[in-house]
Amino acid sequence: MWKSALEDAVKKTRNNITRFGELFPHVSLHGKYDLNDNDDWTNGFWSGLLWLCYEYSHDTVFKDKAEQTVAGLRNRLNNNIVLDHHDIGFLYSLSSKAQWIIEKNKEARELSLLAADKLLNRFHEKGQYLQAWGPKGDQKEGGRIIIDCLLNLPLLYWASEQTGDPTYRHIAIVQADKSRRYLVRGDDSSYHTFFFNQETGEPIGGATHQGFTNGSTWTRGQAWGVYGFALSYHYTKNPAYLDTAKRMGKYFIEHLPEDYVSYWDFNAPVDENTHRDSSATAITVCGLLEIISHLEEKDPDKQFFLEAVHKMMNSLVENYSTINKEDAEGLLEHGSYHVRGNLAPDDYMIWGDYFYLEALMRLEINHKGYWYE
Repeated sequence: MWKSALEDAVKKTRNNITRFGELFPHVSLHGKYDLNDNDDWTNGFWSGLLWLCYEYSHDTVFKDKAEQTVAGLRNRLNNNIVLDHHDIGFLYSLSSKAQWIIEKNKEARELSLLAADKLLNRFHEKGQYLQAWGPKGDQKEGGRIIIDCLLNLPLLYWASEQTGDPTYRHIAIVQADKSRRYLVRGDDSSYHTFFFNQETGEPIGGATHQGFTNGSTWTRGQAWGVYGFALSYHYTKNPAYLDTAKRMGKYFIEHLPEDYVSYWDFNAPVDENTHRDSSATAITVCGLLEIISHLEEKDPDKQFFLEAVHKMMNSLVENYSTINKEDAEGLLEHGSYHVRGNLAPDDYMIWGDYFYLEALMRLEINHKGYWYE
């Protein structure tokens, strides 16, 4: 099943190179991707998708297009085009850092390190956190962290390994620790965001931006936690991160509906119109596979997670993928971007496509994505 799904994904991505041209897919409406200039937080996922297809197929059409996206992201960094956010890790881990991992291209390594510097500059010394959104110190957004940031931290960990400078690693650990303390609740669910006093660092409270309510658990946020803490464990070997990833993973699995693909929020009322978020399930599968790679054979959680992975992926492929829709632009249907904001609440998401393909690559050929070398 994984091989057939991979072949289908590669074929569709090859077709999309011509369809998308110089633009970047973001989310879709009625089955057609909304195409953006190189100015959104999601552009790196298209680059990562291309690199995965190249590594699987060895077809240079993917390599050439991926390198083109890296050149565009180099121009974006050089000209500081819409980079007032922490998603610099999403943009450059899956583009230039991926190119470095695959080709050992020195210019790609240099660009990735410059991106890590850009992310590092978002650290608030007084508050001791990486600011999520907006210009540093912004009155409205300056005190906010969000759980998504955990997937941006691998760029900092990697930069520390590459340069020998412990600063990158230190800041990543500070952010991971703060996220673990304030974003993860006592029952292993999670807040999407948390606010701090910018001057004193005093905690103010948890909230949501895209979830159902402040006290609910937005499923994609939970997914970022599962994968993000597992990746922090990979880099640090701090057992607290692995334990947190496991607990958040169990919460995710135990709150899934019968078909093992999550709704958009675990606390949203469920009826025939409630939106799914297939992208959250795809992210969580990657996170669970990362967790599994760190567990000993005798660990009772290993089989539990492995069985859940296969149930989730079987459902994604059989019920949510476009494997039988030859002309489809996306790979995974029924993702949700921002349900309460009525932004593409039930269609393709480019990050959903990326993590779906990464999960397939992990299962079929033991590929690890581009979060570490």
